[in-house]
Amino acid sequence: MNTHSAADLEKFAFDLLGAVGMPSDKAEAVSSILVQGDLMGHTTHGLALLPAYLREAQSGSMRVEGEPEVVADAPAALTWDGRRLPGPWLVLKAMEAAAARARQSGTGTVVIRRGHHIASLASYHERAARQGLVTLLACSDPNNASVAPFGGLDPVFTPNPISAGIPTPGEPIVMDISTSATTNGLTGRLHSEGGRLPAAWVIDGHGQATDDPSVLFNEPKGTILPLGGLDSGHKGYGLSLLVESLTAGLSGHGRADPKEGWGATIFLQVIDPEAFAGRDQFLRQTGELVRQCHASRPSQAGRAVRMPGEKGFALAREQREKGVVLHPSILPALQPWAEKLSVVMPP
Repeated sequence: MNTHSAADLEKFAFDLLGAVGMPSDKAEAVSSILVQGDLMGHTTHGLALLPAYLREAQSGSMRVEGEPEVVADAPAALTWDGRRLPGPWLVLKAMEAAAARARQSGTGTVVIRRGHHIASLASYHERAARQGLVTLLACSDPNNASVAPFGGLDPVFTPNPISAGIPTPGEPIVMDISTSATTNGLTGRLHSEGGRLPAAWVIDGHGQATDDPSVLFNEPKGTILPLGGLDSGHKGYGLSLLVESLTAGLSGHGRADPKEGWGATIFLQVIDPEAFAGRDQFLRQTGELVRQCHASRPSQAGRAVRMPGEKGFALAREQREKGVVLHPSILPALQPWAEKLSVVMPP
């Protein structure tokens, strides 16, 4: 299989973004987060997003110049209007602001309305966890709807992911969970390839659960099921409502407002354990938690219990050393952009 160095891929993405007018600090943030997604195996939320980002930047739907506007500012809370600036850059900037407030007040929260798409949530947490900080990150997109409430057929939500980064004495625990049974990225890719989902994660327009993603695109259109499916989807439904309240509710911008295009409303909270029982005590507890989980007898022989994020970090280390294997659809989608913008394809 063809592989590419992570550095070459980041430079390729950086050059493409720069060619559509994105300043270097923003292009660096976006390219880094996208490649981190591919490194960790989140191939629908890595460089697969770059063609859409380039279209959005070139059309002006994603702004490339300027700073977020401060809407509200309190000692441990900050609200920004993201002005449709690049999502990864906004989140990394928010992490810095939230971490500074957390070190001073124990916790710091930044909510952002009218940001742009933020890619894979799992790509952010390691940066803060290595500093001993806990992070919570969630997002929604009030401009789109593909997930129905439990018991309904008409979509209200986006997949509304919620994620966390938890420091331990070793690798951080990183979880990134859609509050729906699957994502728009995976269903769209499988639909284009004529593939099937691993389980009945969607329902057709008549309320029948299926593994066929094409029901999301046929009339009457189906929807993605909440996390838990037809059996226990009330749990994912509740989590979707939580994400909406943390993002749209706290930022004051969501489904009650006119649609503006593909984007994200973002909730980010950073917690400093030092302000509570202390960082050492926190690590003592999380370290023992990891030990007990790893020591649990595997339900399937030869498949030891893993912590959330463990597989992604191992894959990222391997791919940084041996080269990144991209999904076969990614570079063909980017080649026309490279030719149009006179950017050299990665070796």
